[in-house]
Amino acid sequence: MRLPLLVTLCAVSALAAGCDGENGVRISSSTTTSDAKGVLKVVDTLQCPETLGVLTRKGTAQAGGTVCNYSGPRGAEVSLHLVKLEDESADGVMRRFEALLSAAMPHTSAELRASADAAEARMAADGARVAADAARVEADAARIEADEARRAADASANGERVTVSGPGLTVNAQGEKADVRLPGLSVNADGDRASVQIGGFSINADDAGGTASINSSDDSVSIQAHEDAAEIRTRAPGEATRATYMLTDQTPAQEGWRLVGYEARGPVGGPIVVATVRAKDRDSDGVFDSAKDLVTLNVGE
Repeated sequence: MRLPLLVTLCAVSALAAGCDGENGVRISSSTTTSDAKGVLKVVDTLQCPETLGVLTRKGTAQAGGTVCNYSGPRGAEVSLHLVKLEDESADGVMRRFEALLSAAMPHTSAELRASADAAEARMAADGARVAADAARVEADAARIEADEARRAADASANGERVTVSGPGLTVNAQGEKADVRLPGLSVNADGDRASVQIGGFSINADDAGGTASINSSDDSVSIQAHEDAAEIRTRAPGEATRATYMLTDQTPAQEGWRLVGYEARGPVGGPIVVATVRAKDRDSDGVFDSAKDLVTLNVGE
């Protein structure tokens, strides 16, 4: 059985708990009120303990208590920054840190940009082809009817076909194509490509190109992946800043980095506390968790 048909049957028969193999992906989302985790603190100087989790402080606080540097396992580096929002917005601060960190893994950043551009080009080409097909369909209804009859005959002779219809449910699958409609879920698969809409998430995958993207409708989650590289952004709802950025790759950068990223939090109007991470292991050896703990210590969750 081809993959799209398997996806279809899994979606229908085990939407809640099935198709959950060893390499599965689970996505959950919940909407909460602004600042549901508590009010973030306004701080003037950083708290920089000598040790926290797997991190050990290097020297003392710098720049008037606004910068602290830490070392972690296998040469990992963490820097804690206190950034005031004077002539720069919170989004501007995060873009600046993201550019700084992604520059430490230039090959990975370039590869992900290229794969995203290629995916957009393929989508544009697909859209143009669909539009052309639609024009031909409208121009020659008789030929379409003949083509439909011929496709039906071909399907019965060469392809496995599944058709299911019920209240709130529509399934059509044949060979490498599948289309599923359920309340809150739609799946379209064609050969190596698949598009899934589930809740507020949009998932697009291209197995031939080795790319995948996950995006939420409110822009709170964005994931771009290509081969062994991935770029992840999350942003909690609300006026306060609660954001995470992560860039990972199995292939190390010139300096050995396989993971860079930041955790940023701060109240409306700032200041923002940002912990930047550079690690030579993709699982970060607990470095990212300890960096988040540093941020929590200073401004809260």
